[in-house]
Amino acid sequence: MRELLVTGGAGFIGSNFIDYMIENTSYHITNIDAFTYAGKKENVKRFEGIANYRLLECNISQKDELNRVFDRQYDAVINFAAETHVDRSIESAVPFIDTNIKGTLNLLDAVLENKIKQMIQISTDEVYGSLKYEDPAFTETTPISPNNPYSASKASADLLVQSFFKTYKLPLIIIRCSNNYGPYQHCEKFIPKVIGNALKNQKTPLYGDGLHIRDWVHVKDHCRAIYMVLEGGKFGEIYNIGGNEERTNKEVLNFILGFLGKDEQLIHYVEERKGHDRRYAINYEKAFRQLGWSPLVSFEEGLTETIEWYKRHLKDELGE
Repeated sequence: MRELLVTGGAGFIGSNFIDYMIENTSYHITNIDAFTYAGKKENVKRFEGIANYRLLECNISQKDELNRVFDRQYDAVINFAAETHVDRSIESAVPFIDTNIKGTLNLLDAVLENKIKQMIQISTDEVYGSLKYEDPAFTETTPISPNNPYSASKASADLLVQSFFKTYKLPLIIIRCSNNYGPYQHCEKFIPKVIGNALKNQKTPLYGDGLHIRDWVHVKDHCRAIYMVLEGGKFGEIYNIGGNEERTNKEVLNFILGFLGKDEQLIHYVEERKGHDRRYAINYEKAFRQLGWSPLVSFEEGLTETIEWYKRHLKDELGE
């Protein structure tokens, strides 16, 4: 049985990826998470009792903790563990440096020392910076140009990964994905926040003019891409994963309000976020050409399912 180490598997994308792997493969999965505010034990309760799964509490920024996890020979490591919320990084960059940079370095050292056969670094399209409306979408050769502490920390981690590939010839791959949405996402993120606030008839803040554009991809499509990279990706490569679903933040918010039968008066325009990127767009041609991957879930279909999921899971909170 192949052994897979998943870091940050109690978070949004990590827990969805474990779902995918349990459903579609026979990998034995070791899930490690520091269980900070974003990585919740509730997110992984559904895996309890599964024979080919184990859960260990571990903070990858603490090398002693991480070393204890390597009590078996892993075939691959997938690093989801990260601080990810831009607003929090603007308030304090320290946790982002600790987890996203120092933690990634610790993992790379462990991969080198333990002769792991493969590591995939889960990055973000935000390392590329911001696009103008008329610019072509990001490709894997677009220079990185991060504009906030979060994206700078992820770009730094990517550079470390690339340096370990070049210097030590380690079997490393980077995936940069556009904005994910779907079940189990933390309520501080845009789509869950809008859904939760609308269900409670509370106003939702919208930065600036609300016309910032993001490319959205359903988390299930992202997880399928990660698996395809795991099975067929080339070491030393970067793979962009996107949904080809560009929407302004205001369009997304209005879709959710309309679906829930709520009025646009719940939109509360607030002062622009510092360093706010105007537009992201991903060209995933390389992933399609090399791996045969393309998104399957349309934004309207996926967002409808996501709204329904949060309606069910917010019932207790809302007293329904």
